[in-house]
Amino acid sequence: MAPGYRIGVDVGGTFTDVALYDEAGGTVAVHKVPSVPQDPSQGILAGIAAILEARGVPPAAVTYLAHGTTVATNALLERRGARTALLTTRGFRDLLEIARQRRPDLYRLHVPKPVPLVPRRLRLEVNERLLPDGTPLRPLGADEVDRALAALDATGDQDLEALAICFLYSFVDPAHEELAAKRARARWPGRYVSASHEVVPEFREYERLGTTVLNAYLGPLVGRYARHFREGTRALGIRPEPYITQSNGGIISIEGAWQSPVRTLLSGPSAGVMGAAWVGRLVGQEFLITFDMGGTSTDVALVERGIPAVSTDREIEGHPVKVPMLDIHTVGAGGGSIAWVDAGGSLRVGPRSAGARPGPACYRQGGAEATVTDANVLLGRLNPTHLLGGRMPIDRGASEEAIGRLARALGLGPTEAARGILAVVQSNMLRAIRVVSVERGRDPKDFALLAFGGAGPLHAGALAAELGMHRVLVPPQPGILCALGLLVEDLRTDYVRTRIVPLAGGAGETLAAEFAPLEGAARAWLEREAIAPQDRLLERQLDMRYLGQNYELPVPCPDGPLDVEALRRGFLVAHERAYGHAAADEPVEVVNLRVRAVGRVAPLRWPAGAAGAPDPGGAQSGTRRVFFDEAGGFAEAPLYARDLLRPGHRIPGPAIIEQMDSTTVLPPGQTAEVHPAGVLAITVTPR
Repeated sequence: MAPGYRIGVDVGGTFTDVALYDEAGGTVAVHKVPSVPQDPSQGILAGIAAILEARGVPPAAVTYLAHGTTVATNALLERRGARTALLTTRGFRDLLEIARQRRPDLYRLHVPKPVPLVPRRLRLEVNERLLPDGTPLRPLGADEVDRALAALDATGDQDLEALAICFLYSFVDPAHEELAAKRARARWPGRYVSASHEVVPEFREYERLGTTVLNAYLGPLVGRYARHFREGTRALGIRPEPYITQSNGGIISIEGAWQSPVRTLLSGPSAGVMGAAWVGRLVGQEFLITFDMGGTSTDVALVERGIPAVSTDREIEGHPVKVPMLDIHTVGAGGGSIAWVDAGGSLRVGPRSAGARPGPACYRQGGAEATVTDANVLLGRLNPTHLLGGRMPIDRGASEEAIGRLARALGLGPTEAARGILAVVQSNMLRAIRVVSVERGRDPKDFALLAFGGAGPLHAGALAAELGMHRVLVPPQPGILCALGLLVEDLRTDYVRTRIVPLAGGAGETLAAEFAPLEGAARAWLEREAIAPQDRLLERQLDMRYLGQNYELPVPCPDGPLDVEALRRGFLVAHERAYGHAAADEPVEVVNLRVRAVGRVAPLRWPAGAAGAPDPGGAQSGTRRVFFDEAGGFAEAPLYARDLLRPGHRIPGPAIIEQMDSTTVLPPGQTAEVHPAGVLAITVTPR
């Protein structure tokens, strides 16, 4: 195939970012347009059309298109999913509400539970039952299923769009669920049907039920969006089928996203983490804490040996999500986060955000409340006249007015109030970083902080110093790294089956036999996705635990014959890392077998620049008064244009480095050097 152009699109709360990669020249062009929350596809299609027109690229030259979507996430957060019913085993109708009977906060006795996504009157039971080994105790007949479906029809609920099916122990034998799903799809061809054995065929009834219900709840909305997006790209003249990124750091087809929308809940943030891991490899840094600060939130994740951490047991808004997802921790701290005074007179920041519209006060689009962006403008950290390379005017006076009102409520001056806003939001972000590092048994000092997003490089230096970290990395286009990450993600999907096998004796042969059907399904998927044989990869993993332990740990499983003792050693290492101890003489068992199918995409060719003299004088564009805590007040800081910096240039702080999609703040005592790959490598002096 002749070289063409690849496009990656990331939809944020404030901006939609588009990255255009020239396969022949190895160059990347970037573009930003305001997001359209009411219909994200409008912003995506507008951004694609704009960058193609600006670069003179015909749509037919596009060979690859992928995007990260917030449709599923926003639908759950705003409870805008489909009207959903549930079919389950007799006696399990109320499991959605009973849940795990544990409080999210140990010391809060009265914590409101999330309202179930399926109302009780739409939760119906059928008289079927399997024993734990899959033996039918009460076989399920078609007439029993039909009676339940007729009862749903009798409710007269005309808005019913989706049905979730989850039966006890169906992960051992899905025959009963297959029957129910077949009858439901035949009766209701226009309704979305989601069966648990198709979504998450593994044990733990509540988590499996909750994930299946969530998949059904999101299915119709994500399906409509995906089809509309595909039609829009075709109308632009783009020929390849578009892809959507998943929460596990891989991409899937439009059809795959419609079949399993629950896998797209962390679609956008996962692309950023994969892009960050790729940037780390460019500069030889495989131990990273990724720090993505955008307009509405901050996402952080851990990368070890170049591989992002993955979780298979998450909760989002109180709802279980038991599918593989990158272990990303999110807090409501972004450039648009609104500062406010609580009932006790204390300054708070977020989680409410001004978003794309009305936006921060300085945008002059109707926003009147003080935000983190306004604080950065008032303190000189952000350009007081424009952003986005001059395309977005900034009104510093509006920031002063908004922060002035807040300052009067706090009894402070405007500068002190702005400093307070930054201190509070940075405190929130520090806690988030500690969640993925310290709380996972990792010392932040052993990692580099890779900062991206429109606002990440603004705050990274201060955060790294506070955490005792020694290095910050800023990619060449930090504001669009999520979009760029979409161009380096592989196609991937995950298969799992629960089989509890004691790790002893002939366990190796037993596990090999259990892996066979999973690997067969994975190969069939790779075939359907038309992945070339040389680009196919299967990765195996076991979830293991001590006998009697409640939760399991993931352990990599090599190809070929399985060595029981090697697997045991792998589990002991994982247990020691997670909990600080391991008992070598305790019996161990396997709980889940997992296979990941990977279809590798062609890597980006990222040309390295030739190193030059360390003096960056030719890139300096002026100076500006900027407030630095390290300087004890405002200081005259040189301004540098990022696009004029070359490999080898060294910039001592204090300094401000500006570019179209982001701004990097370099506090006093820190030094930035441009790596041959164009990455800013900042040396930090810990506080």
